Amino acid sequence: MPVHRPNPLRPRRLFLAGLLLAALTLALTAPADAATTPSRGSAYMGMGVLAHDGSAGTPSTGDATQTEGVDVASYQGNVAWSTLWSSGVKWAYAKATEGTYYTNPYFAQQYNGSYNVGMIRGAYHFATPDTTSGATQANYFADHGGGWSKDGRTLPGALDIEWNPYGAECYGKSQSAMVGWIADFLNTYKARTGRDAVIYTATSWWTDCTGDYAGFASANPLWIARYASDVGTLPAGWAYYTMWQYTSSGPTVGDHDKFNGALDRVVALANG
Repeated sequence: MPVHRPNPLRPRRLFLAGLLLAALTLALTAPADAATTPSRGSAYMGMGVLAHDGSAGTPSTGDATQTEGVDVASYQGNVAWSTLWSSGVKWAYAKATEGTYYTNPYFAQQYNGSYNVGMIRGAYHFATPDTTSGATQANYFADHGGGWSKDGRTLPGALDIEWNPYGAECYGKSQSAMVGWIADFLNTYKARTGRDAVIYTATSWWTDCTGDYAGFASANPLWIARYASDVGTLPAGWAYYTMWQYTSSGPTVGDHDKFNGALDRVVALANG
């Protein structure tokens, strides 16, 4: 009668097959964010607008008097400022900093180039409230291009506070903690420059992450992000917007904006 002898390799093969199955399961169920999260420093103004709020048209040309502007970041490289000027763009903001770990390598060309063709220009800071305090980031911004001078051609710095491209939408902060972080940034920036910073945000993000806090509206101009034919509902406290980023698909530079007033109002904001 034949004697059955167990295969000594079978348990090892079963073990290896189990490991392979576990690895495949993990790969299929792992969050896609890990593969799509951008590198630190690559964020820019309006980065999350299309994904979170979508797009619904562009403003009517018959709107009240407004002044065309653009905002730029490093991914746009050296900008053709003379082309933009000829097309009617009269003001611009360039990304200067992000967190306390990044400065825009194209900032000089963008910030000075816009000024040199006649534009009124400013700088903005992409906030990362999960990395360092508001005060620390405001100081970093002021030290790396975010300052201000009363020359009639320099706008106050802008705080770009919006969806977190690197993780949790509200940077892991409660609504009250987010309000505290923003206040810390704004107070420090004013102490450093003498100016109240512009706040760039979207109503949906502001509602989710600050609880639609109204306390900054009396001092800080609002730059609203909405890619539609009108600005829609504004965050609490602001009766009107100062600037409106209305598209990421404009000519020459994608991110186009409207200042709520004629050119003399842009100059008035620059002068403080």
